Amino acid sequence: MMNNGSLLSIRDLKKYFLLKRTTLFGPREKVYAVDGVSFDLRKGEILGLVGESGCGKSTLGRTILHLLEPTAGKIFFEGQDITELKDGQLKKFRAQMQIIFQDPYSSLNPRLTVEHIVGDALKTHGLATGDEVPGRVADMLDKVGIHREKMRCFPHEFSGGQRQRIGIARALILRPKLIICDEPVSALDVSIQAQVINLLGDLKKEFHLSYILIAHDLSVVNHVSDRIAVMYLGKIIELTTKKKLLSKPLHPYTQALMSAVPVLDPDKKKKRIILKGDVPSPVNPPSGCRFHPRCFKAMEACSRMEPLWAEVEPEHFAMCHLYGPCQPR
Repeated sequence: MMNNGSLLSIRDLKKYFLLKRTTLFGPREKVYAVDGVSFDLRKGEILGLVGESGCGKSTLGRTILHLLEPTAGKIFFEGQDITELKDGQLKKFRAQMQIIFQDPYSSLNPRLTVEHIVGDALKTHGLATGDEVPGRVADMLDKVGIHREKMRCFPHEFSGGQRQRIGIARALILRPKLIICDEPVSALDVSIQAQVINLLGDLKKEFHLSYILIAHDLSVVNHVSDRIAVMYLGKIIELTTKKKLLSKPLHPYTQALMSAVPVLDPDKKKKRIILKGDVPSPVNPPSGCRFHPRCFKAMEACSRMEPLWAEVEPEHFAMCHLYGPCQPR
């Protein structure tokens, strides 16, 4: 059931990609990039989304924003179903939902000045006239730490961290309610990552934003998230608060991820869980639980039946037979 108090509600969302035929009249295989994802995002919340490369995190974010058309499922924004809306109807919602891309180099048009990169959206959505745009852009650049005098410069004149700040300004200029951050610091130097993450936290408070923070680095997600969702091969397999995930991860995959996080105390030893095998192909995902070929706690039922999504503890959800009807007695 949809939570009416949520800013965003996703229900059984799917995104499949069709591959080219290998033979002239043969069937077309599918990539099951996102395969039945459901969750709610509360107003003012930062939801971290973590998982290995290729698990579908970025595809999920782009499908929510309709940068990719969903194959099936429902997307509710402030209670309204926006799944079937076309470009004209979707335009007013696009102003409320923005994205910060992973690569600050390829995401900015090298032929446009910063003023145009950040300000064109204001004209597109009719939120400012031509004379008002430069002032609005200058004010936003000040907020993200870029000198307003540089708004007539081109992207190549900035460092990677500065470019990402320009990308943040572009996302914020429309005063959205939701921003999807698609690995916003993974392409930046470690010395710059903390600055950008702290900036996102400050802007969240000032503009009353909600974030979906996509990352493969658990330390980044743990630093700012309220809740964390763990994704594996197109599905969310665990969702809970940051505190509960750090103290008591339930799913074996999450336990393996947490065991790989470095410990700052050199005297404190940590048992590393090494997963066997490689991540299966999303073209031909395993039957039953998708994690079972690599799982160190796999049971006979795991290969036959898909586990149910269950609230194992208050506010702690997991998709695993260890906590469902097939739990060993």
